[in-house]
Amino acid sequence: MDNVTISGIEYELVPRKKGNRAVVVVDRGWIFAGDVTRKDGRIELSRAVWVFRWEEIGFDGVLKDPGNEKAKLRKLEQNVEIPADSEVFSIPVHDNWGL
Repeated sequence: MDNVTISGIEYELVPRKKGNRAVVVVDRGWIFAGDVTRKDGRIELSRAVWVFRWEEIGFDGVLKDPGNEKAKLRKLEQNVEIPADSEVFSIPVHDNWGL
């Protein structure tokens, strides 16, 4: 179900975050997503995806629809490890975002 109508007004349903998956924006423009573990000053992302680029849909469009043909994501075979102080910000997303 994508939408629900209440009293004649249609609302878009947004999947709730259940786990610890997030899109992490890192300094120098790198953007990754994965299941986040924070430990000893490091951020480890398992089931990692690299948000390589997008065209015309904006960053919010990528967040809303990572499967959009205008978003270029690359699944990574290995975990990504990032120094915690390199994180600019992160955005929680649903458990299978980008996979």
